[in-house]
Order: sequence, then C-alpha cells, then structure tokens
Amino acid sequence: MACATASCGLRLPVDATPATQTPVSLRAELPADAPPREPDVHVWLTADRYHTCIVIPYDWLLESGFTPPENFGMPRFVVMSWGNNDAYSIEGFDHPWKVFRVLFTPTRSVMELIPVNWNVPEVLPDHRIWQARVPRERGPSLAAFLNDCAATDGYGRPVVVRESSWGNGVQIESRHSYFIPRVCNVWTAQALEATGGEYRPWFAISANGLIRQAENPRNGFEKIWPGGGAPQRRQGASAGSAARMDSE
Repeated sequence: MACATASCGLRLPVDATPATQTPVSLRAELPADAPPREPDVHVWLTADRYHTCIVIPYDWLLESGFTPPENFGMPRFVVMSWGNNDAYSIEGFDHPWKVFRVLFTPTRSVMELIPVNWNVPEVLPDHRIWQARVPRERGPSLAAFLNDCAATDGYGRPVVVRESSWGNGVQIESRHSYFIPRVCNVWTAQALEATGGEYRPWFAISANGLIRQAENPRNGFEKIWPGGGAPQRRQGASAGSAARMDSE
C-alpha cells in the first residue's frame, strides 16, 4: 500500500536539522534599526471547532533561516496553517470525487502563510487563542520544519499556488501529502514540536486533542482569548493576560 511508506506516515518526513544553510540570496534582510532580541518569543495557537493555526513573529522566522516567498513583505507576524489543496481553494469540494479522494487517498496539500500587523486577538477574533513563550534558540528548528514542508522552484523559493483564503497572504505548495489521519492539526502539532514542545500526533487529530496537549504545563500554552467575536478585554481577566493582549 502507498501509505506504508515513510512519506505517508502520520508524522511528516521532514528534516529537523536547524535551518542554518539558507543561501544568502534567499534570505530576507531584517531592518537595520530592529530592536535587540529577547531570549524568548511569543507563539500563539488559534482554533475554531475543527481547525488550528499558529501565529509566529516573522522577524524571528527570518533570523532563524526561514526562506520566504518572493516579495512577501515584512509583517509583524504570520498566521500559518496546513490542509488539503481543494479545501483551501476557491472552488472547495465542488465535486463528490474530491470528497472521496480526501477521505480515502493521499492528496495534494498547501501551507498557508498570511501576514498580519495587528494585535493577535484582532486577527482571528472568532477563534480561541492560546499563547506561550518559547526559547528564541528553537527558531532554526521551526524554520527547518517550515522550509522542508514547502515545494521549491528552481531558485530555491517556495512555490506559490494562489492567494490565501483570507488576508493578503499566499498558499504554498507542500511537498507532502494530506490524508486522514495526517490532517491539519497533526501538522500544527509537529510545528509546535519544532519549538520545543512535546506532542503525540495520534492525540492531535482533533483541534481539542491538540489544545489539551498544548495546555499541558510542559508545553506552556495559556488561553488568552475565548473566541466568539470582536476582541475586548474580558471581565475578570487577569491583569497579565489583558496586558499581553494589548501589547502583543
């Protein structure tokens, strides 16, 4: 069977070697007046009922060796998620055959990269949002994971499939297949593993399964936004949580 191969295992067969060898010609330059780097960075996990995303400081990704799409810009953060190509397309599942393929066979997949410059609860106010601090030194491992997810062109740049499903971002062709049970949340879990977390992919197939693991003290994610609409300071929220929501 095709899925008996390593490429169809639950975990993506990516190289976790830190991304220190990105060619100079592909690196995006950080602003000359960039502030001094803190030892830790904030990473966010967002979720609706079924789907999860991560939000990452973009300058951290660049300094860690992430290879961006050409002319992507220099946002504060990027929202990243993974999924079946048809599900992310404008047409969606417009034919029963597409539904059959995604349920029973490996299919083409994409990695969505969306630039944002707002406070994180303003980006996806309908999503639940968790926040954690991770060591800056984990950046190269995360960049390596993301670089290895992307199919690249002859110049080493990620291959852009189309515009993102929202915002002003892009969808990048993945070189890995999407299939059940290797669903979007498993890809998110593996990205969080690259930041130093401990996750079990079989228990991360559902959004809530991934969230339960993220909230484990060893992974350190704290819920800062309950979802459900326009962001506002929650009555009874801790001063620390409110300050993080206002400052990030």
